[in-house]
Amino acid sequence: MPVGIYLYEIDESFGPNVLAEYYLDQKNNVNKEILKDFEEKHIQKEFSDTIFWNEDLRYYSAKMDAKSVERDNLFLGFVLKQDEDLVSLKSILENIATKVVKDFSQDKNALEALLRKEFDSIFTLMEKLKEPSMVKETINDKTKKMLDDGKLTEARELIDLGEQIPEKLSEEIKLAEQQLIEGFYKKAKKSFLKAAELAETIQEGDIVSFLTSKAEQVGKFPELIKERETNIKEIENRIETLQNNKLHLYHELIKPLDTLINIANSFEEHETTTALTEFLKDSKRADELAKELFNLDKKFKEILHEL
Repeated sequence: MPVGIYLYEIDESFGPNVLAEYYLDQKNNVNKEILKDFEEKHIQKEFSDTIFWNEDLRYYSAKMDAKSVERDNLFLGFVLKQDEDLVSLKSILENIATKVVKDFSQDKNALEALLRKEFDSIFTLMEKLKEPSMVKETINDKTKKMLDDGKLTEARELIDLGEQIPEKLSEEIKLAEQQLIEGFYKKAKKSFLKAAELAETIQEGDIVSFLTSKAEQVGKFPELIKERETNIKEIENRIETLQNNKLHLYHELIKPLDTLINIANSFEEHETTTALTEFLKDSKRADELAKELFNLDKKFKEILHEL
């Protein structure tokens, strides 16, 4: 489970501004340093989503599709523990983003109430995905309402489905997760979509949205692998060039390293992410030193010219 959720905008003139937020512990709030990092990656590097690591927590941020409210600068994020399943939570965040746009308001209290409601609903959704009995309970609630409304035929159909579908749904999700672990991404996508179809037959809209979104995420993995290989090759070439004392190229390591960190996070490769983050930190320091050396070299040439 996430430990926080936040909605913010990035203003062209004033930078990031938090519009609404909710945390289980206020000390885990998204701060100015994190928001500045998000601004650099979303705006300057044009990443649609990104992650900031802070000790044992990860801060995930994704750009929202908010054209319907005429906004192109809204972002939604989670605060996560390192062992959280980011692929699943990305899918959940997409669904929440859709609801936030639908009910978007200028009233901060209304936005924070909406975020808290959606945050609390995550637990229910995750439990449903694990326990078929919880799905059966919601089916029972729906059939009771149908009977109260006099919809006898629909109620009988849903009761019959409720005897079979929850178990089938649970098994299909387990199969998809196992295929995902084993790296069979196309098969995993197909299984998640099949599970979504099963959830649709029993009118579980949130589960359908979640599984459909997760299928889309998993479907991107083969392309992410190709992108990772391309960026690794680019870094290797840059390093080879740097060995010929072209120090200004340290700056060009930064963007591919940021991309590799995002990809490593998508695959939940925590050790790789830690190593790449350290590599990125050292590259930024090397870039700073290279700039200092360049300025000193320029100064030396000026002095020699005046002699």
